[in-house]
Amino acid sequence: MEEKPFKCDVCHQAFTQLSTLMRHQRIHTGDNLFKCEVCQKSLSDTWHLRSHQRIHTGEKPFTCKVCQKSFSDSSNLHAHLCIHTEEKRFSCKVCEKAFTRCSSLLDHQRIHTAEKPFKCEVCDKAFMTSTKLLLHQRIHTGEKPFRCEVCEMSFTESSKLLMHQRIHTREKPFKCEVCHKSFSLSSNLHRHQYIHTGEKPFKCEMCAKSFSQSSNLQRHQRIHTGEKPFMCEVCDKSFSQFMNLHAHQRIHTEEKPFTCEVCNKSFSQLMNLRVHQRIHTGEKPFTCEVCDKAFTQLSSLTRHQTIHTGEKPFKCELCDKAFATSTRLLMHQRIHTVEKPFRCEVCNKDFARSSELVRHQRIHIREKLFL
Repeated sequence: MEEKPFKCDVCHQAFTQLSTLMRHQRIHTGDNLFKCEVCQKSLSDTWHLRSHQRIHTGEKPFTCKVCQKSFSDSSNLHAHLCIHTEEKRFSCKVCEKAFTRCSSLLDHQRIHTAEKPFKCEVCDKAFMTSTKLLLHQRIHTGEKPFRCEVCEMSFTESSKLLMHQRIHTREKPFKCEVCHKSFSLSSNLHRHQYIHTGEKPFKCEMCAKSFSQSSNLQRHQRIHTGEKPFMCEVCDKSFSQFMNLHAHQRIHTEEKPFTCEVCNKSFSQLMNLRVHQRIHTGEKPFTCEVCDKAFTQLSSLTRHQTIHTGEKPFKCELCDKAFATSTRLLMHQRIHTVEKPFRCEVCNKDFARSSELVRHQRIHIREKLFL
């Protein structure tokens, strides 16, 4: 390997030439002499300025002879060529991980040393690499140099622009080798693969329940903490998940976006539509293991199972009488409250139960028959 006698005192990166070291040191000193006329960004040397200007011009003069992919600077092309040769010359002495670039190895080694030599001058936050510092600084400057040519949406990173562009192209380059399902992001493919492996690497420290995704673990943890960060602006009701808030808001807007294709009945929630559709299909996916009776909803099966278990979890606070369902408890409580919410439209007589109203209405039906 080529000798590099010139070492940076700040981040210990080594160079073959003194001039290269001096240019590099401007990263730490902030001495940037060359300014871009388009965005006023300052660079440490003319080479970096020319490379930066290609962001604005879109110029990619360096082309791979194997796959014809183009790059804005020669170093990216050189690193890309290693994909075809599979050459990784630079190895970490701690964990033996190999890299195509020396700079990538140096960045990696800071994982072991925990060194963060690149500090933001605005908020003093430190980073392991100059690239991460540069990306962070765009939070303060508001700079978004990567723009989508289709919708003109701008991004702080080229990788985020690339991911965004797949919305327009509908490109899904990441394919599952098991079921051949395709994804636009590698992270989505990675999460999907847990379905096949059964792996659940995210574990709750309070109840030891495991999840395949970190987002699912975060939602679950709110059961233990009681945290409900999503609040309705209309009635101040709080929810542990954003999707539950979104569904709740339809109570206020009276929006029912989910419509049955058979009878055109509309619902505010997709789950309610799916349950309703079972009326038309006759599907009853929830079966009692004791008597094989089937139900369209899990809640109906749960209520039914109390017949076999004899369980009566719903207790009246006034007389301690217990019931198998909350509906029967509610009907019973009207004995104590004398509440009669069901009114006959013919004679205005009130009843505590809907079944009593139905029986009563037969009197009026018979009266009409004998008139």
